This record gives sequence, structure tokens and C-alpha cells, in this order.
Amino acid sequence: MLRLSKLTDYAVAVLIRLDRCQREGGGEQGACMATAPHLAALTGIPEPTVAKVLKTLAGSGFVTSARGARGGYRLSRPLEDIALDEVISALDGPIALITCIEGTGGCEAYGRCDVRGRWEPVNEAVRSALRAISLAELRGPGCCSERPPMRAASPREAALDTVSREAALDTVPREAALNSAE
Repeated sequence: MLRLSKLTDYAVAVLIRLDRCQREGGGEQGACMATAPHLAALTGIPEPTVAKVLKTLAGSGFVTSARGARGGYRLSRPLEDIALDEVISALDGPIALITCIEGTGGCEAYGRCDVRGRWEPVNEAVRSALRAISLAELRGPGCCSERPPMRAASPREAALDTVSREAALDTVPREAALNSAE
């Protein structure tokens, strides 16, 4: 199963909360500073975890920090300019579906594998999809006064969305029939 780490999930939540602080606290990018305890209280993430996430985000250039009584953290750039793949790579390392893509070994069948080298297009498709999503798109409605425009779906995405929608509509009558029969 493909799954992101909790730290990546927390990092996205912290970045979105910092964006909200900056939007509600003065509007100008970089005007608001938030501390780890404040972000922990707002997000419900334990303070030591928030501090760890902020340290990684600062080291990766997503946030800047300032010390002192009026210190804290702020976004280095708008969420519209931060792609999801960047955050994942900063927290979890390179995006690789299987170990041989990383080139670090760890696969006992490497020398005799019939699919070795053929996973890269799949891996690149995943990276590309994650690269196409900005954190502003994950911000969601109700978080901030303005909502970023969603990118247009590719023809393939539109087709998949149509198939998914039709499949969902197809199951509704069966579920309704089952419920009414009870």
C-alpha cells in the first residue's frame, strides 16, 4: 500500500495553518510569525512533533524562523508555489515506489528480475501527479477567504473521473434497492 508518513501529513497541516495565520493576521506573505506551541494548539499535533516538523521545513526552505519575543515561523513562499512532491521528498526522502528505483539495492531478485527498469515510468507518473498538486489546492474551502483555482484535468484524468462517477452512480440504485428490501 502506498502511504505517506505521519510527519509528511503533519508538515502539510502545519504549512496550511501557517498560510492561514498569514492570511488572517495581516494578509501580506511573511507578515505573521507563529510559534511551535501556537501551531500545536491550533492543529492538535503534539508540540514536540510540530517542533520537529518545523525544523525539517526550515532546513528545506519552506519556512523561515526568527528568534526572540516576537519570533516564530513563517512561510518562505506562498502555498501556490509549493508542490506536494516537494514536501513529501523533504520529509520522507525521494519518491520511489520500489527499492530498485532508488538504486540502493535491497532486492534479492535484482539480478534476475524481469521487470527491473520498467517501474520508472510508473514511478515518474506518481511523482508527476504529486508535482502537479500545490498545497494551495489542499488548503480546502472555509480555510481562507479565497480559494485557488483548480487546475484543469488532463483528458486521461477526465476519463477516469467520468468512469468513477458512473461507477458510483451505478451502485446507488443497488444499495437503495437493498436498503428498501430490508
